Amino acid sequence: MNAQNLFPTRRHLLAVFAATGAVLAAGPALSQEWPGSKTITYVVPYPPGGSTDVLGRSIVQHLAPALGTSVIVDNKPGATGTIGAAFVARAQPDGYTLLGTTVGPQAIAPHLLGKLPYDPIAGFEPVITLGTIPHILVVGTGQPFQSVADLVAAGKAQPGKLAFASGGNGTILQMQAELLQQQTGARYIHVPYKGDTPALQDTLGEQVQFMFAPAAAALPHVQAGKLRALAVTSAQRLPALPRIPTMSEVGLKDFVVEQWHAVFAPAKTPAAVVQRLNGEIAKALKDPAVTALADKLGITLVGGTPQQLGALQRADSAKWAKVIRDGNIKAD
Repeated sequence: MNAQNLFPTRRHLLAVFAATGAVLAAGPALSQEWPGSKTITYVVPYPPGGSTDVLGRSIVQHLAPALGTSVIVDNKPGATGTIGAAFVARAQPDGYTLLGTTVGPQAIAPHLLGKLPYDPIAGFEPVITLGTIPHILVVGTGQPFQSVADLVAAGKAQPGKLAFASGGNGTILQMQAELLQQQTGARYIHVPYKGDTPALQDTLGEQVQFMFAPAAAALPHVQAGKLRALAVTSAQRLPALPRIPTMSEVGLKDFVVEQWHAVFAPAKTPAAVVQRLNGEIAKALKDPAVTALADKLGITLVGGTPQQLGALQRADSAKWAKVIRDGNIKAD
């Protein structure tokens, strides 16, 4: 072998450097070209008309002109939101498929339903937290309970007799009642419904004794004297119910529960794309039309960084995993 062949020439070195630069530039090139004229799909894993869908459509109306391309909402409901989540997890990580979802599919269902066709944490890139919804622990006005202490005492004295409603198995509404049982030793019967609305209707009709209801849905009934509010699950009292204590104030110190709405992208979506989406959606959250809609839905808008959403998801995943494990809760 010629000894000169052992050493690369200047021409060879330049060719190698050029090829390496092209490879390294491939990732940033995608983010520089994105989104172009290609349509972005915003997947909502719930039926049309719910708060996740309505808020998502409002965000999309602002996102499309900001990005200079069309953005469509695609509802993929079923299996407590996991069908839509799985669809997005399988999508190409190119910034053209997003998931507008809640705590359920991303932090509760994986522990309740067992093995899912996606990893709720490793399978996604957090983009932004849209907002949170506090809940109100309510009973019918014909019920004898005047406080959380009354309800807990009854659940201890007559275990398995009183019933609570939820919008379905594995929902945040069910998880709060399960957490109440674990923290107090009271025992109740879970009655799942196909949605929050029928659950609330039967609580109003006193077919069940209580439920943790989304604040926006329960508040009009509380103000009309048709439901009695015992406590709120937020960290602070609600301005609309200044006399109603938080769960922490009644002695349940680790009982701060808020349902969050957030946007995720498939894992390995370029960081530049995630940051652009985060910035544009953050601007949308400050639009007066979006803030007015959020007030109507009972959502406190949040925003924040992708890292903050990731931390929130991991914390809630650990919390609900423990509740489900300790309560030996199974999906029906």
